[in-house]
Amino acid sequence: MSTDSKVSGLRFTLCTEDDDDIICIDQKQSLFSQAFAALNDLRCNGQLCDIVLVVEGRKISAHRVVLAASIPYFRVMFTTEMLEANQTEVVLQELDYETLEQLVSFAYCGELRISAGNVQSIMIGANFLQLDGVAEKCAEYLQTRLHTSNALAIRAFCSALGCRAVVAAADRFVQKHFMCVSRCDEFLQLSVDDVVELLCMDGLYVESEEAVFEAAFRWIQHDREKRKKYASRLLACVRLPLLKPSFLADEVAGHQLIRGDLACRDLVDEAKDYHLIPERRPYLRSFRTKARCCNDVPGLMFAIGGLSTGGDSLSTVEMYDPLTKRWTPVRSMTSFRSRVGIAVHDRKIYAIGGFNGHDRLKIVESYDYNKNEWTPVAPLTKKRSALAAAFFHGKLYVCGGYDGITSLATVEVYCPEKNTWELGESMTKQRSAAGVAVLDGYLYVMGGHDGMSIFSSVERFSPEKGQWEAVPSMLSKRCRLGATTLNGKIYVCGGYDGAQFLNSVECFDPTTMRWSPVTPMNIKRSRVSLVANANAIYAIAGYDGMSNLSSMEVYREDTDQWELATPLGSHEGGVGVGVIPIPPNMLSG
Repeated sequence: MSTDSKVSGLRFTLCTEDDDDIICIDQKQSLFSQAFAALNDLRCNGQLCDIVLVVEGRKISAHRVVLAASIPYFRVMFTTEMLEANQTEVVLQELDYETLEQLVSFAYCGELRISAGNVQSIMIGANFLQLDGVAEKCAEYLQTRLHTSNALAIRAFCSALGCRAVVAAADRFVQKHFMCVSRCDEFLQLSVDDVVELLCMDGLYVESEEAVFEAAFRWIQHDREKRKKYASRLLACVRLPLLKPSFLADEVAGHQLIRGDLACRDLVDEAKDYHLIPERRPYLRSFRTKARCCNDVPGLMFAIGGLSTGGDSLSTVEMYDPLTKRWTPVRSMTSFRSRVGIAVHDRKIYAIGGFNGHDRLKIVESYDYNKNEWTPVAPLTKKRSALAAAFFHGKLYVCGGYDGITSLATVEVYCPEKNTWELGESMTKQRSAAGVAVLDGYLYVMGGHDGMSIFSSVERFSPEKGQWEAVPSMLSKRCRLGATTLNGKIYVCGGYDGAQFLNSVECFDPTTMRWSPVTPMNIKRSRVSLVANANAIYAIAGYDGMSNLSSMEVYREDTDQWELATPLGSHEGGVGVGVIPIPPNMLSG
């Protein structure tokens, strides 16, 4: 009698009063891994296989049940009424042998090596077989290996596969590194449609619009006879009104292809009108008059003037590099001042007016980062401190402020080409210590005070109407606030409401014309400078009601949180801050 027979005849009863006296054997992980390893051994040895995949004339044996369980494409094939459901051999035309072998092996063992040599074929195969997880890993691999020499090719490849995440990442990379990408052979091989799409992007990071013109006509010159017919189509992508007048006249209007093309000449004439008849600029608004802005490019931040620990006005300037996260001193201004207005244009920082501890100032000077030097420019017509300053349609607007006697409603406008000031349209209110921002073709001025009342009101200047108009007020009244724009919204922070110093933050959406609260800062800050830099917002220095501040904190939209960052080294409160994008030749890629 066998042992099994002997055992099967034995029965006994366990004594227990617990109905839940149960143990659970859980070996799913080891069972699955052992089972699939055994199945793969069977496959490799050609045992119990019931399907043969034929590709490029070569055969791969496998088990239907494993393929159906692991690969969605085969599940549909083997479990529906498709012709292949009952065949013992299936011919696949769309894949190569090596790729299919790797993906079938992955179905059994769950391991796959992605490399520069196979990522394209694996991604194509994964998309065909509907292995979404594998395709996503390939996409992640490509995203981390974008380079100026391959970004356009990766973009085209992933666009053909419908992989929007990589296309978006490649778009950001190409815009950030356009100066280098446009000099690569890949750029010269693009179709005209692809070149047009690229040149129209708002986020191209270039030293000047001249680089876009040069890239467009470099592409034409690569195959001049076949491509010269596209001259007007490509020239329409170049923001000609933003070119320097000398470049427009000498290099553009004088170009042989442009002189002989009526549509090109019309575009050049439009740009000349923009330069020659400034009063018509508000009526020439189009994408061609909008400066390109690449939010992904980090900028060098310059903290200017402000106050010392003892409360004295400073001429000191220090620069923050977001890549090294360090502040370093650079050339000081020629004069001591706090409550100074700061604006940036054409890679130059302008310091306007302010207070030197005794007098309100008319002084204006500009800083050239490439030369590391300050140069005097024409002074204001009126002394002003605590003013609001911003470049708008290529001119510097200085709004309101305090002249030592009263808060001001007047506006002065500076033309960099002529180095002259003229009076602009006055605001509807006297505003000192207000915030300022430029968004969607409007100049916004927010909050401030008139010496008697602190405002929550906001007004904006419409160049088309030539006048200021009221828009919805902020949620809180504020003076000495910080203001900036990011991703199509205006952000304001901190300030003083007449009773307390503020750490609150709010943002304005021009599409809904509404203000909304944002996560508050970690520290109360009046006289705070607020700037946008590389898709983040920096709140710098200020006064908390007890002491001047050297601290800095940064806000990111994706986390909706503020984090403390590297404090200033030489300033305490009341600084003006300007941001110059890192020069293209300093970007890695």
